[in-house]
Amino acid sequence: MKVILNEDVKHLGEMGDVKNVANGYARNYLFPHAFAVPYNSETVAYFEGKKAEIEARKEQKRADSKTLKEKLEGLSIELVVPAGANGKLYGAVTNQTLAEYFAKNGYEIERKRIEIPGLTIKNCGSYTFKVHLYEAALAEVKLTVKPQEDKTEAADASKAKKDAKAKPAEEDKGAAAEEASSSAE
Repeated sequence: MKVILNEDVKHLGEMGDVKNVANGYARNYLFPHAFAVPYNSETVAYFEGKKAEIEARKEQKRADSKTLKEKLEGLSIELVVPAGANGKLYGAVTNQTLAEYFAKNGYEIERKRIEIPGLTIKNCGSYTFKVHLYEAALAEVKLTVKPQEDKTEAADASKAKKDAKAKPAEEDKGAAAEEASSSAE
């Protein structure tokens, strides 16, 4: 069945696009949710009148895509993940990992739009991955995967820092106590 999309429909098309879809998909999903209308002379005339508005929306998406591409290509991501001594990761960096990173940092990028060479990254090092933006626009982003500090080393380092902070505090308390006793006499 031929339909004209009323709204942007994920994995199908954008507003104003003419698509051939299964009859059941159109009747049971697209029409009840007002995502599409049947393709006929009336709806074609209606969308011809809205053509300028639709083209303006697409142009806005292109501009947004261009600015996002510039931001992403200027970005250098550094991920710290658990890894063995030889640099092999205990897990893997996937497009889901990167999508979560982007979400935490204020970017709205679907994981399906992130393309990692070889699908996953399993070793520490420097990599480049692609993000598919609007239409044919691609952004290449630099990624550095570093091993996470070993927990025992981290615990020793934090303990040493705490000890270093505690000693001056104890000395200050002792000096204050001596001053208080000498001034009381």
